[in-house]
Parts: sequence; structure tokens; C-alpha cells
Amino acid sequence: MAYEKSLVVIPTYNEKENILSIIPAILSQDSCFEILVVDDASPDGTGDLVEEFSKTEPRVHLMRRAGKQGLGSAYVAGFKWALERDYQFVFEMDADFSHSPNDLTRFLDKIADADLVLGSRYMNRRISVVNWDLRRLILSYGANVYSRLVTRLPVSDATGGFKCIRRSALEALDFSNMKSDGYCFQIETTFKKRKKKMRVEEIPIIFTDRTKGEPTMSGGIISEAFFLVIKLRLGLAY
Repeated sequence: MAYEKSLVVIPTYNEKENILSIIPAILSQDSCFEILVVDDASPDGTGDLVEEFSKTEPRVHLMRRAGKQGLGSAYVAGFKWALERDYQFVFEMDADFSHSPNDLTRFLDKIADADLVLGSRYMNRRISVVNWDLRRLILSYGANVYSRLVTRLPVSDATGGFKCIRRSALEALDFSNMKSDGYCFQIETTFKKRKKKMRVEEIPIIFTDRTKGEPTMSGGIISEAFFLVIKLRLGLAY
């Protein structure tokens, strides 16, 4: 099956241990895939590694940003970059192999009948995560249930970060009015697409926690998510 040109946006901050492995793993899936790494001035030299790699691989692109500016703004920058070019589908994906490159074409198969496809860790009443301790599992699953109940999103995984978005769906979003910058960005974008009557589908994935590098979750991200979902439900975040 011939797939249309697609861009995988990967925000990075100190991912030198993963980035040179994840890039070829993505490119090997299909010739339709290109990669944009949005690097927030990683002190470990992640951006330099990507820049060197891109010199011999035209499907790899690098956007350097001045300092750590957050996940949400990294994706927005990547979306805008994609819309200035001829990509038909855009992915959100982590750099640390928690999202498997082997799932990328499954998203493209599913999005034939959708505007947004979510990779779900909790589909069909199953919890599909590897290497999480009980505390993180309870925190993640609880945040997901809370977000779904408050926003009434009819999806099994509202907080996941592995997504495929149709170009027309991105064009319909008002990036200047995004309210979140942490992981709540995932909830906000899905919620706003549903409000615009876009077709949202899910596929089951297995989320495998990183084995290299340091996690980026913080208490501030969690508190942001807690309050923003309430604002979304009340119509105060538009």
C-alpha cells in the first residue's frame, strides 16, 4: 500500500541516548515518513547529533529552539512547520521508544476514515503498559479517567501522546489560542478536535517506559492538567 507523505514530530530535551536509534527505526518503516526533531537546546547535545545525521539523510529535519519551552509549544511549532510544506499527515511521537515505530503504518491505515487517530494504552478495558511501577500506573490511569469524566471525551485514552493527525484537522485548529504547554496539551487538542465534529478513532498500542535517559514528568504538569480539563469542560479555554 502506498502511503501519503507524513511527518513525525519528535520534541526532545536531553535525548542523546535515544535519538540516533529512534530516527532510523522510524525511517525504516516506510519511505513516506520524514522526521522533524524539535530540540529545546538540549545541554547533552541532542540537537548536534540530529544535525549531523541530517547531513546525509534528507528525510530528517531539525528545529532548534532557545531553551526549554515545553511540550505543547514544541508540537505547535512542528505543526506550523508541517503546514508550510506538503505533508498530508503529522504524527506526535516520543523519542524514547515508549511509542513503537512499528505502529506508525497502523495509524495511517486507520486514519483513512478519520481526522485524528489516538494510540491507546487502555483500549478494550486492558492496560497495555510495560515497566511502570504501581504509583505511576495509578497516577496515569487515574488522570486519564478524571480527564475523560470531566471533558466527556468518548475515547479510552485521553492523555496519550502517540497520535496521527490529518492535515485538514491541523488547519482547522487555532494554535494561537492553545492554553496548555505540558502533557495536558494532549487532552486539549483532542477535546478541541471533537468540538469541531472531527472524526476521532483509536488503535491499541503497548506503551513501554523508557530504558535510557531521564523522564520529564513534573508536579507542575500534573497540576496544569487538573485545572485545564475543568476549564475545557466549562468552555473557559477557547
